[in-house]
Amino acid sequence: MTALLEKLSLTLPGVALCAAVSAIAYGGQALEEHFLGRPALEALVLAILGGALVRCFWAPSERWKPGVKFSGKFMLELAVTLLGASLSAGALAAAGPVLLGGVAIVVAGSLVASYGIARLFRLPHKMALLVACGNSICGNSAIAAVASVIEADGEDVAASISFTAILGVIAVVALPGLVPLLGLSDGQYGVLAGLTVYAVPQVLAATVPVGVLSVQIGALVKLIRVLTLGPVLFGVSLLQNALGKRDTGVEAPARPSLKRLVPWFILGFLALAVLRSGGLIREAVLPVIERFTTVLTVLSMAALGLEVDPGNLRRVGGRATIAVTLSLLTLIAISYALIRLMGTA
Repeated sequence: MTALLEKLSLTLPGVALCAAVSAIAYGGQALEEHFLGRPALEALVLAILGGALVRCFWAPSERWKPGVKFSGKFMLELAVTLLGASLSAGALAAAGPVLLGGVAIVVAGSLVASYGIARLFRLPHKMALLVACGNSICGNSAIAAVASVIEADGEDVAASISFTAILGVIAVVALPGLVPLLGLSDGQYGVLAGLTVYAVPQVLAATVPVGVLSVQIGALVKLIRVLTLGPVLFGVSLLQNALGKRDTGVEAPARPSLKRLVPWFILGFLALAVLRSGGLIREAVLPVIERFTTVLTVLSMAALGLEVDPGNLRRVGGRATIAVTLSLLTLIAISYALIRLMGTA
């Protein structure tokens, strides 16, 4: 009990800070609805922009960090888990039988293209691998997993993670704008978001402003994309051995754990999806779950905004910035080409 109280006392200030930013975001959305009839920017987007704006002028001290980190990680992962309750067998059927192969093609194509772009801009081999895997699969999780296989140094890992943090936020905010520009349906946009946004929770943030179908399809596609991490890690490990990249006499890095390959919130998402499809979750509770999920997501977006450090891009360098940005744009282009080729509804 004492340990729990201590943990609460550590996290409460940061959670309260995120709640304050979220409240302002909800207030901004209410003003938009009052004057414009509908929000141009949802509270979800306003929260992440508000958090990033605060971060530009003030860096939270150690007092705030535990709660901000808790809000940005656990609460968002819980929101993703609860999202599974909205995914029915009908949504799975709407995705189409060829989607699995399509995701594999996009991941493979993006890995090759991203690595090639990074090497073209003379990034080191290991950093190029980190950028390619983080960009193509699932951001920080893929970077951390691949780093343990290729024995990447800390500077390369930190630089790669900095890019996924900053570009991930930009993607969440900017990607919905492609819907009218590219003439995408809700289902098509869900596929695009699932194929391009770095982290599973960020897919939720990027698709909520568009529609329920986008959220369902986006989450499903992203989960399929995450599951490619296992085969990719195996392939990278074989490649490293074949190229003799590991130093002799140095103990081989530990294999990534099952927990890293399949995070708990993915299992929770799938479990709730199965329960929903089996009719074990009553329709009456779904609106309550949906509302709670939205609140958690807005709170988490405020935390992610507060964790953005604009100085990271300046410290990493121009060549790396251009290479990673071009890699993301290439991933978006490959994904859009697949959508048009498949004719996803």
